[in-house]
Amino acid sequence: MRKKRAHPLLTDVQITGIAAEGKAIGRHDEKVVFVPFAAPGDIADIQVTRKRRKYMEGRIVNLKQRSGSRKEPFCEHFGICGGCKWQHISYEEQLQFKQQHVLDHFTRIGKLELPEHEQILPSHKSRYYRNKLEFTFTSRRWMTDEEVASGEEIGEFRAAGFHIPGRFDKVLDINKCYLQQEPSNSIRLAVKEYALRNDLEFFDLLKQRGFLRTLIIRTSSTGEVMVIVVFFREERGTIESLLSWLKEQFPSVTSLMYVINPKANDTITDLEVNLFSGRGHITEEMEGLRFKVGPKSFYQTNSEQAYELYKIVRDYVLPRKHEIIYDLYAGTGTIAAFISRHCGKVHGLEYVPEAIEDANFNAKVNGLGNMVFHAGDIKDLLTPGFVGQNGPPHTIITDPPRTGMHPSVVERILEISPAKIVYVSCNSATQARDIQLLDERYRIERMRAVDMFPHTHHIENVVLLAKRK
Repeated sequence: MRKKRAHPLLTDVQITGIAAEGKAIGRHDEKVVFVPFAAPGDIADIQVTRKRRKYMEGRIVNLKQRSGSRKEPFCEHFGICGGCKWQHISYEEQLQFKQQHVLDHFTRIGKLELPEHEQILPSHKSRYYRNKLEFTFTSRRWMTDEEVASGEEIGEFRAAGFHIPGRFDKVLDINKCYLQQEPSNSIRLAVKEYALRNDLEFFDLLKQRGFLRTLIIRTSSTGEVMVIVVFFREERGTIESLLSWLKEQFPSVTSLMYVINPKANDTITDLEVNLFSGRGHITEEMEGLRFKVGPKSFYQTNSEQAYELYKIVRDYVLPRKHEIIYDLYAGTGTIAAFISRHCGKVHGLEYVPEAIEDANFNAKVNGLGNMVFHAGDIKDLLTPGFVGQNGPPHTIITDPPRTGMHPSVVERILEISPAKIVYVSCNSATQARDIQLLDERYRIERMRAVDMFPHTHHIENVVLLAKRK
């Protein structure tokens, strides 16, 4: 049997930039090298971990010169946890990299002509900004390099935390997470301690056996807290004991639920959610508008920055009382509600039935009678018959998933020919691709990036398209 060839050690590699997916980038013998947790300006020895014809991937084994933009990471789990991969880079430089990535996507992928871009909007909070986290319980936790190197016997393998990137079956035990405000950390640690004390069986993802599976915590700007505990199997007495204890320990929890998930994957979208105590939802609020957030609802995970994002959208739309607006991929109707008080009518189109239910509830509770929601695949809904029945829109707002819009949806938008299009996206690469298809008829009039996820490479981008004359 032939031995696998060892990957080389590259010495004195200079890191020159940040690539599209957040890894730093350098060169060795004219070949690109992608390196996680490096910063532009670093000089380091890189151990290659993957070698391809046009590029290599590697990790730092010896940092010889530190970049001036480097910061000391504030989280003990940095470098192992897959969450905040840019903690070692100053926030000001993170924003510059994100702004440049958006501009690169539009000029290189879309080959689009751009107006003078508006400055990226920073997040007011760079810690404790998320309103939703999901933690995984495991009987086979990830062992850190330090633990392996120590040679000491490991006494406890049960853990509650986040999946190791690229390893679905391994979970890093989290002591403290800086992403979600209290009582998030306290609840996770307390449930874990209760489970250990009562010898509850933690789930084994590889062997698909166990009892305690995942923990979802949602918080809201109104101070409400939702906790969903997910179990692999039904054990009514054990479940009730845990949830009763949790209710007593954390009276701030306003919505306590549980799910039985016997499937091979962790998603709960197709499963029944059982209410144990409190209400079946929590409430978000913006400018006096109240939004229902259920256990399966999509809601922007950075509540404060979502408000800033929606204000930009409204500013770009400039709604007027007589105008009809279509809101594609409307979700739970948050953008539609934000716009509806200033226009004639909003038609929201959404393919997730549960989201439509929440959107209708939000319209009713806010007294917004000029919002109508339509359920179905956007490319099937957006027909000439739909436009004939509901009236042609002055403006179309579109906020599709990361994959962007289906080509048929782009074609329908061109056929409808609204005066303006406001395109919101969490993936500026697919956004640029779609706008390139619209470029013959529409020009980019305004554009602004919004940072929703500090210490990550993710960025939201809003574009205003106006009809060419």
